[in-house]
Amino acid sequence: MNNVTNLNQFRKHKAQVEKKVRAKSNSVKFGRAKDDKNRSLAETAKSKANLDNHKRDDT
Repeated sequence: MNNVTNLNQFRKHKAQVEKKVRAKSNSVKFGRAKDDKNRSLAETAKSKANLDNHKRDDT
């Protein structure tokens, strides 16, 4: 005799697996470590300050 399969459990398990796959791809695509984010912000601030310091005053 065959085993009875609960279709609701099958559907929910399939959705859960797809969600985990999508989450993993998003973490690779968008995820960055806190150190990387802070370093990027510091570099941006430094380059903006450098640019502002080299502006000419035309007054």
